[in-house]
Amino acid sequence: MTAIDLPDDGRVRCGWSVSSQLYRDYHDREWGRPVHGDDALFERMCLEAFQSGLSWITILRKRPAFREAFEGFVIERVAEFGDGRVERLLDNQGIVRNRAKIEACITNARVARELDIGLDELLWSFAPPPRRRPATLADVPAITPESTALAKELKRRGFRFVGPTTAYALMQATGMVDDHVTDCWVLP
Repeated sequence: MTAIDLPDDGRVRCGWSVSSQLYRDYHDREWGRPVHGDDALFERMCLEAFQSGLSWITILRKRPAFREAFEGFVIERVAEFGDGRVERLLDNQGIVRNRAKIEACITNARVARELDIGLDELLWSFAPPPRRRPATLADVPAITPESTALAKELKRRGFRFVGPTTAYALMQATGMVDDHVTDCWVLP
């Protein structure tokens, strides 16, 4: 479905969200809304890592299969995945079958399980103070000092596939920052 095929509901949206109904629904219902809970944030962290180098629409289309394959992204469960599970995941056509990303997700679950604070508390401690929404998509940064600091801390603790760009995408997706453009109808 193209943007032309989508019914016009009169709402102004961020430009990236108008090319498919799946993008529109994600934009309108999830993106930029605060997410809390260790498992919920772990899921978003994993999906952002799987997205690296791919289109986000690919991840959205595969998200139900990801959730099934990774047992709802429950940290305690994923942390117990062993080599046999990795091989089964590599055979799962419903997900992105990248060994490094699969192993990073499992490693990240093990690291998250051993944190001295909750993953929610750790991630949100890097959220910047609220700022004005960007005027256009061109005004949206790919990285920020906060995402760079978050990535550095996550790597220091043993997390993988969490560079500054991925960390910033995570911050956007989970409402730590509000990068909906000024005229967008979605409120934080």
